[in-house]
Amino acid sequence: MTSLKVNKPKLAWRAIAPSIILVANSFVWYIFTFMIFSEIIDGPLVPETEKMFLYAAYFVSVAVSAIIGSKFIPRMRFPALSLWPFIGAIATLSLTAISSGNTLFNILLAFFLGASIGIGLPSCLAYFADSTAFENRGLIGGIIWSIVGFTVLIFAFLSTIAGQWEFIATLTIWRCSGCLGFIALSREHQIVTPQKSLSYLEIIRKREILLYLFPWLMFCVINFAETAILNEVFGNFDLLSISEFAIIGVVATIAGFFADRVGRKRIVIAGFIMLGIEYAALTFFDNYAAMYLYLVLDGVTWGFLFSVFFMAIWGDLGENYNKDKYYALGGLPFLLAGFLPILIEPHVDKSYATAAFSLASFFLFLAVLPLMYAPETLPEKKIKERELKGYLEKAKKEAEKYY
Repeated sequence: MTSLKVNKPKLAWRAIAPSIILVANSFVWYIFTFMIFSEIIDGPLVPETEKMFLYAAYFVSVAVSAIIGSKFIPRMRFPALSLWPFIGAIATLSLTAISSGNTLFNILLAFFLGASIGIGLPSCLAYFADSTAFENRGLIGGIIWSIVGFTVLIFAFLSTIAGQWEFIATLTIWRCSGCLGFIALSREHQIVTPQKSLSYLEIIRKREILLYLFPWLMFCVINFAETAILNEVFGNFDLLSISEFAIIGVVATIAGFFADRVGRKRIVIAGFIMLGIEYAALTFFDNYAAMYLYLVLDGVTWGFLFSVFFMAIWGDLGENYNKDKYYALGGLPFLLAGFLPILIEPHVDKSYATAAFSLASFFLFLAVLPLMYAPETLPEKKIKERELKGYLEKAKKEAEKYY
C-alpha cells in the first residue's frame, strides 16, 4: 500500500532565534525601564511642575524616533539593530543621573530614553516578521510573548528585593546580554533581500490597514485610559496587573498556534469580545471578585492580541514590502497610550467609574465591527493546507489500523 505522507512545515529555529532573543529582550527591557522612569519621576526627587514635561519629552521622543527609525534603519538593518540595544543600555544607566536641580538636563535624559526605545523597535519587529513565514508567524510571536510574560514575573520579583540602582544595573546587563546574543546568532542569518518601501500615506490609504488600525487604536486608548480609573477604584492596580503576565505567558503561545491554523481574525475578534465582557463585569460588580475576573480575562486578551495583533498582523499586511513602517503604525498606539493614565489620573472621580466601564464595554464591542469587514491576513491557501494536512493525518492513522 502507498503510504500517506504528511509534509509538515519545519521551523528553521537557528534562523528565527536571533529575532526571538532580540524582541523578547527588548520588550522586557522596555516594560521595566519605563516602570523605573515613572518611579523616579513620580518620586520626591523631581519637582511636581517638572513631571509633565519629562513625560511629554519621553513620549514625543518615542513617536518621533520610531518614525525616523522606520525610514532609515531598513537601509542598514543588521548594524543598526546590533547597536540599538547598547544605546538602550546607556539610556537605562542614564536614569541614575536624573536630579532635582537641572530641569533641562532631565528633559534631555527623558528624550534620550524615549529615542532609545522608539528608534529601533519598528525595525526589530520587522526583522522578526522577515525571519518568519505566514504559516508560523503567529506561533513564533506567541512563543516570544510567553517568554516575555514569564520573564516579567522574574524581573518583578527582582525589583522587590533589589534597590533602585541595583535594579537599573540588572536591566542594563539584561539589555547588553540580549544584544550579544543577537549578534552571535545572527551572523549567518542576515536578511539582505531588498523590498519596496511605501510611504506612510500610501500605507494608511489601504482599506485593510484602516480596518485593523482603527480597532487597535480604540483598544489602546480605552484600555490605557481605564487604567487610571481602575487605580482609583481598586487602589494600586498597577502592581496587581503584573500578575496578568503569568496568564499572558500561558495564553500567548496557544493563541499564536491557533492563529496559524484558523486565521488571525477569529483570534483578534475573540480578544475584543472578551475585553468588552470584562469591562461589562466591572460595571455590574464593583468588588474584588469583579477585579480578579477582570485580571484573568485581561491577561487572556493581551495574550491573544500581543501574539497575533501586535506581532503577526502588521507583518502579514506588509508582506513583500519593508515592514518597518507597518510596525511603527501598529506599535505607536500601544507605546503612546501609556501617556493617557498620566494625563487622566489627576482628574479621575471614583463616582463616575461605573459609567466609564459601561462606555468602555460599549466602544470595545463597537470596535469589533471594522474587524468583521477586515480581510483575513493569513492566506486562505495556508488555512486550507493546514486543514488538508489534518485530514491526511487522520486518514493515515485510520489506515495504520488495518495495515
